[in-house]
Amino acid sequence: MESLKRKLRDFAKARDWEKFHSPKNLVMAMSVEAAELMEHFQWRTQEESRNLDRETREKVKQEIGDVLVYLVRLADQVGVDPVQAAEEKISLNETRYPEDKVKGSAKKYNEYE
Repeated sequence: MESLKRKLRDFAKARDWEKFHSPKNLVMAMSVEAAELMEHFQWRTQEESRNLDRETREKVKQEIGDVLVYLVRLADQVGVDPVQAAEEKISLNETRYPEDKVKGSAKKYNEYE
């Protein structure tokens, strides 16, 4: 992750794009890319979404890359380690969603009791 963060920092700096990479702009750009990712799954069945053809899978791969790039830049700009944030979120979710109470359920943590 650190290598990717440095690479993205250097990429933006070399192009004088740092001035555009405010947290606000990065989160907006990430949202646009996430919407572009969703487009490839719109109107597909569950089964179709799990069995993408090669061309669509490549497009999905590109969009996942775009989302990750903006997420890493955003995390860098606000001083958050995204891996640590994910690990902390998983730990929180383990307490919010105890396996014995929620297994097989899609209810939100405040709805299952």
